[in-house]
Amino acid sequence: MKILTGNDLKNGRVIWWDGQGWSFHVEDAVDVGDQGETILKQEDAACRVNGGYALDAELDAQGKPRPAHIKDRVRAYGPTVRPDLTLKPADPNAGTWVI
Repeated sequence: MKILTGNDLKNGRVIWWDGQGWSFHVEDAVDVGDQGETILKQEDAACRVNGGYALDAELDAQGKPRPAHIKDRVRAYGPTVRPDLTLKPADPNAGTWVI
């Protein structure tokens, strides 16, 4: 599964492609398959995303996308060492992360 991420041009926050536009929540991300580069070119040309890229993801137990790499999990959920600073409730798999 491939999903898209980048940064919002207005405030720099991490954003995720939801199939229609950009969301601040990774749970809204959709599988773009092999269309990722095409979508990113269109969104970049329209100045709606900065630094966009496609990344590997997997579905969690609830069927929501979860970035496969730790770097992108930190972008999605926040720091791994301070659960009180996370963007969402603590990821149940945070204890298994290896940096």
